[in-house]
Amino acid sequence: MAPRSPRRATPGRHPLQRSRKQALDLVHPGRLAPDPLALGPRALSARERYAAPAPPKPASPELRRVSYLAIARKYRPATFDEIVGQDHVTQTLRNAIAGERIHHAYLFCGARGVGKTTAARALAKSLNCDQGPTAEPCGTCTSCLEVTSGASPDLIEIDGASNNSVDDVRALRETVHYAPTRGRYKIYLVDEVHMLSKAAFNALLKTLEEPPPHVVFIFATTEPNRILDTILSRVQRFDFKRITIPDLIARLGAIAEREEIALSEGALRLVARAGDGSMRDAQSLLDKVISFGSSGSGGTIDDDAVVEILGLIDRGLLYSFVEGLLRGEPDRCLQTIATVYDYGHELSQLTSDLLELLRNATFVALSEGAKKHVDASEDELERLIQLVEGIPPDQLTRIFNALLDVHDRVARASRPRIVLEMAVAQLATVRPVQPVGALLQRLETLERRLRGA
Repeated sequence: MAPRSPRRATPGRHPLQRSRKQALDLVHPGRLAPDPLALGPRALSARERYAAPAPPKPASPELRRVSYLAIARKYRPATFDEIVGQDHVTQTLRNAIAGERIHHAYLFCGARGVGKTTAARALAKSLNCDQGPTAEPCGTCTSCLEVTSGASPDLIEIDGASNNSVDDVRALRETVHYAPTRGRYKIYLVDEVHMLSKAAFNALLKTLEEPPPHVVFIFATTEPNRILDTILSRVQRFDFKRITIPDLIARLGAIAEREEIALSEGALRLVARAGDGSMRDAQSLLDKVISFGSSGSGGTIDDDAVVEILGLIDRGLLYSFVEGLLRGEPDRCLQTIATVYDYGHELSQLTSDLLELLRNATFVALSEGAKKHVDASEDELERLIQLVEGIPPDQLTRIFNALLDVHDRVARASRPRIVLEMAVAQLATVRPVQPVGALLQRLETLERRLRGA
């Protein structure tokens, strides 16, 4: 039997190529356009190319359950009024908008989490609001809603850490001349601008000096000392302060109340103190505390719970350590070191907390005026007064300086526990320094005795 001849392909069509009807049957009706390779050489029709996409499927219950918004994002300020602790910045920007004195470039400096990016977005919302430019944006127009959702085409946010080359700046320069899509201004927000290379800064100089009238630059940085002087001379600089403990406590308390979580005043103070002047850090820590409170434990979250949740060192251990140094009882200090070490805390954290406690104790012993600079609750302030009773301030400063040196050595040591224990042995056995007046009085007494003899 003769072998069967291979099947011929249809003229003009590759053997592996489907017919147009077969390809269209395989295309999902919700896609924007069919696969061009499946359709062969024929061009797509306008109907096929611009077919409306299918509506998205509703999220499953499992997905909706995990779509949680972090506290720092949920309660992020949307206007100048809601920004905490930066009145000197927000009031100046308000006055500039009201007086139509809008600068073409701003530099926002400050520590992390103090409101630099938030203030930049509030400024963008004020400039492009349909009711503005106004210091009180409506928050309901399309422009305001787009800025709030992070989808505004006229607010271009750039990460300076990953877009720090000359080519990135050149690409930016090519877009600044295009008019805004919707609002009055096209706003470029460059975060971590200090990460730009020197060549990138130089490439930005001309555009920064004479930008188009519809462009506003906002630079944010935590290290203004790394920015070239030629850039600093072309911008308006605003320095953001660290947020004070009372402001943090007030804000965190309001958030906890809205989340229906009860926290004691001491617990709020511990969270605020751990935030170290950063609202974002404090809110992230509060998020962790709220997760503990919403786990079914019930009741008020107290200081001990916050210490355990955040991995802090118990204040009682710190007081026991300092009392051991002041009373010449090294066994108490060594027991504190062992307890902290067994809990898994870093000993450098212990020395850091001890330095803060000694600083507060010194101020309490120094004068009533210095006591005002101690941020502590009434109970803790009373405990500090009892701690330093009968202790001269110079003895406290001597211990502070010695611990400061130990802190540096502990941070670098491969065996930090041994270093700290030996330092404690030295500090606890040294006799207190006698005041100069007491020494002079003893000398005079000895001289009188010698004359009498």
